[in-house]
Amino acid sequence: VQLQASGGGLVQAGGSLRLSCAASGSIFSINVMGWYRQAPGKQRELVAHISSGGSTNYVDSVKGRFTISRDNAKNTVYLQMNSLKPEDTAVYYCNADLKDSIWFPYKDYWGQGTLVTVSS
Repeated sequence: VQLQASGGGLVQAGGSLRLSCAASGSIFSINVMGWYRQAPGKQRELVAHISSGGSTNYVDSVKGRFTISRDNAKNTVYLQMNSLKPEDTAVYYCNADLKDSIWFPYKDYWGQGTLVTVSS
């Protein structure tokens, strides 16, 4: 199983970016999918996650600016980021709680990270 993230880049403050993360390989079921970020010198933090049924949760600092969504048919999670601020600068990682077989429990999988840089 692999998670492939894309969509990062350099944007000015106030701009927008859309991150995508597609899971591929042997996938039986995906539970929660989410996005985390890690800024230089800081710990990795949860940005948002979405359940298989579409329930969402956001860290307070991005509420009203970021929207997480998913396409279950494509095993893909998205993060639409609007009104970006310099403090959103970080490497963004996607995460999936996933079963690769009916025989095994759910396990965490991580994407490779995509850099988002917001200039002031």
